[in-house]
Amino acid sequence: MNRKIRDILKKKNKSKIVSLTAYSKNIAKILDNYCDIILVGDSMANVLYGMKNTHNLTLDNVILHSLSVKKGIRKSLMVVDMPKGSYKNITQAKKNAKLIKTKTYCDAVKIESNNNNFEIIKELVKIKIPVMGHIGYTPQFQKKFKVRGTNHNEINKLVKEAVLIEKAGAFSIVLECVTATAAKIITSKIKIPTIGIGSSASCDGQILVTDDIIGLSGFYPKFVKKYVNLNRIIEKAIKKYSKEVKLNKFPTKKNSIWKMK
Repeated sequence: MNRKIRDILKKKNKSKIVSLTAYSKNIAKILDNYCDIILVGDSMANVLYGMKNTHNLTLDNVILHSLSVKKGIRKSLMVVDMPKGSYKNITQAKKNAKLIKTKTYCDAVKIESNNNNFEIIKELVKIKIPVMGHIGYTPQFQKKFKVRGTNHNEINKLVKEAVLIEKAGAFSIVLECVTATAAKIITSKIKIPTIGIGSSASCDGQILVTDDIIGLSGFYPKFVKKYVNLNRIIEKAIKKYSKEVKLNKFPTKKNSIWKMK
């Protein structure tokens, strides 16, 4: 277990874990100053590629963006989402996780739970590939969005799932869109940190899609807080540039790279 993961584990019940997504060096470099975990999320399918869901994102897509993100990270723990279809069985999971780890030098991979891939997590951990789990709403396996943990039966199932993921060797678990009650119970039942997204402040940490909180994605569910409207700022700059080009105000002599002697 590397030092960064040990540091994350030490935060359990002590200090909140800060996590955001990144798909490029430039964003990762900014996040690295403030985040404990940077996730190269399969959310890039929606955010960058305009796909309806994450199902058609490829391993090559993920690796390419992870290579860029790695260049912007110095201190944060870098976790890479394994895309849908890249871990259907133990053999395939080991092959693809090794490929991700070898090519990107990430610290860990993240796997969404389908309540049936605990052995995959166990086998990856055996070959020294740290794994972050993911329960609740799991977009790779569930077509319709639905809040999880709305009754005792659902909460018990989520707790059991979280415990099995912990036993398999995962170092943390993302809880996506589970009720505050469920999040609180799960967080208290397991010894590894829980990272919430739309799952209340009861979790050990929080993660959001960076493009959502800076106003670039156009996707703003209830659990997202928009901290700035970057869309508006960018549009203002582009509008000014367009106007100056049309009025022949740009480029000026100051913007010329060549001067006659």
